[in-house]
Amino acid sequence: MTPRETSAADAAGARQADAQVRSSINVPPDLVVGLLGSADENLRALERILSADLHVRGNALTLSGEPADVALAERVISELVAIVASGHPLTPEVVRHSVAMLVGTGNESPAEVLTLDILSRRGKTIRPKTLNQKRYVDAIDANTIVFGVGPAGTGKTYLAMAKAVNALQTKQVTRIILTRPAVEAGERLGFLPGTLSEKIDPYLRPLYDALYDMMDPELIPKLMSAGVIEVAPLAYMRGRTLNDAFIVLDEAQNTTAEQMKMFLTRLGFGSKIVVTGDMTQIDLPGGARSGLRAAVDILENIDDIHVAELTSVDVVRHRLVSEIVDAYAKFEEPGSGMNRAARRAGGPRGRR
Repeated sequence: MTPRETSAADAAGARQADAQVRSSINVPPDLVVGLLGSADENLRALERILSADLHVRGNALTLSGEPADVALAERVISELVAIVASGHPLTPEVVRHSVAMLVGTGNESPAEVLTLDILSRRGKTIRPKTLNQKRYVDAIDANTIVFGVGPAGTGKTYLAMAKAVNALQTKQVTRIILTRPAVEAGERLGFLPGTLSEKIDPYLRPLYDALYDMMDPELIPKLMSAGVIEVAPLAYMRGRTLNDAFIVLDEAQNTTAEQMKMFLTRLGFGSKIVVTGDMTQIDLPGGARSGLRAAVDILENIDDIHVAELTSVDVVRHRLVSEIVDAYAKFEEPGSGMNRAARRAGGPRGRR
């Protein structure tokens, strides 16, 4: 390198150094441990996600780097401190969701989103964990009918059921009705062994599991015997008018258009309906169009009906679930107009 090149490189390095900024945040001493996490796991998560350099000494957190990177880090730390101060346990998952919200297009505060309590039981509190989940919950509060559409693991059914239990406990409704279409993998109940109850139970088991997670297990059979909680196949809704009820239809992608129309017109006075489903998991035979897809297209512009869309970003299961959802979405894109039953009927695909 010539003397001139060396001088130019030194000047560039000096300019880059001048562009670096440093900031210090004093965290309340009683919140430091909660902020950093067990074995500094939250700090490690921040270091992986943020571009700014982070250094901790005592209760002082020093940030350095490009101005924009430091500014983002300051906002993140401020929000995380607020979350810890509210008593909400901070985990690497919460850290990731908080950063994702702040780098997104929304103006919502992660501290406000992630500390919204929906339901508490035995020390466990159910809360939205992403911005879209918070918007979904808000939509349920604000509308009579809400469609929650998104891939597996986004919490659409679990949050809807938590809102249903909360509505019952706060006497907004007098009963909860949970229902599913009994169509999966082309099976028909009439061909299965056992009594009608034994045939139906496996289809409804996920709803029971969620209920037992949210309520006292000893109370649930009593409420079901009294008709306060009803878990039943979609076919059992025909001919009824459901007043003063919180009604959740799960796996709605496996309804036909006729079934969906029948279900939605069961709505009575003082009731609320939440319909959940995943457009990529349609199992209707013969390539039939999903009633969920049809309902969203037909009804989304009607006042007091809201369509909440969740994506792989909102998956709150294992980190790999989000990546699996995205990978399958890309793989199935050419056949996105068909349901899974139609794709299976078309035979195996060649390798790409």
